[in-house]
Amino acid sequence: MIISKILFKQKKISHGFFNRKGGKSNGIYKSLNCGPGSKDDKKKIKENLRIVRNQICKNSRNIFLLHQVHSKRSIFIDKNFKFKKKIKADAVITDQAKIPIAVLTADCVPILLYDNKRNMIAAIHAGWKGAFKGIINNVINIMIKKGCNKKDIYAAVGPCIGRASYNVKDDFKKKFLKKNKKNKIFFNTRKNEIYFDLPNYVRSLLKLDKITKIDMKNIDTFNKRNNFFSARRALKLKHDDYGRNISIIMIN
Repeated sequence: MIISKILFKQKKISHGFFNRKGGKSNGIYKSLNCGPGSKDDKKKIKENLRIVRNQICKNSRNIFLLHQVHSKRSIFIDKNFKFKKKIKADAVITDQAKIPIAVLTADCVPILLYDNKRNMIAAIHAGWKGAFKGIINNVINIMIKKGCNKKDIYAAVGPCIGRASYNVKDDFKKKFLKKNKKNKIFFNTRKNEIYFDLPNYVRSLLKLDKITKIDMKNIDTFNKRNNFFSARRALKLKHDDYGRNISIIMIN
């Protein structure tokens, strides 16, 4: 489990970015695959989620997960929230204690937010699509409407695919430049191949929203040595599926 230094200092919450170590799954899912949407054995996934929850808090509710769809949609869990089947969204926000909220990634960016005055948390799944569509701004706006203040929000940007590993096509780059010419700084060319800096693009969006307390983990999930699941690496290896990493946060 990887910890954010700035979130670790906040004693009212627990959190963690988990890699693939310490679980029960086998084969291409070895070992801490937390993705119910994968083709892994469902019993193993439940065991893995239980392992994660127990590291955060044994006395909490089960981990709340979304059906992630690369959107800008987020949901808010209040005291009257009715827990049901997975909701299609890519971020969850709450001010309720003992509800561990989490996002699943396999190269996309997990972002954990905490307002230490309002005591509110958020977990965001930000792939390039969600980030491009405005999910970060959406979440921060909801937090502000619920009484948060931007100067009190801490952001931890978790392990994701790094700039050196994220090879993209020219039309991908054009999409970003069309939206804002300044996005050029997030692209570089190496041996006639274009590479995209997703983590720093996400960081720029946080800064654009006046979030200044940002912790970047800068761990490349594509690099096998870092022991994270990676959709891109699985594709390169011609696997028919891949495991999911989990990033989690909870108000104690």
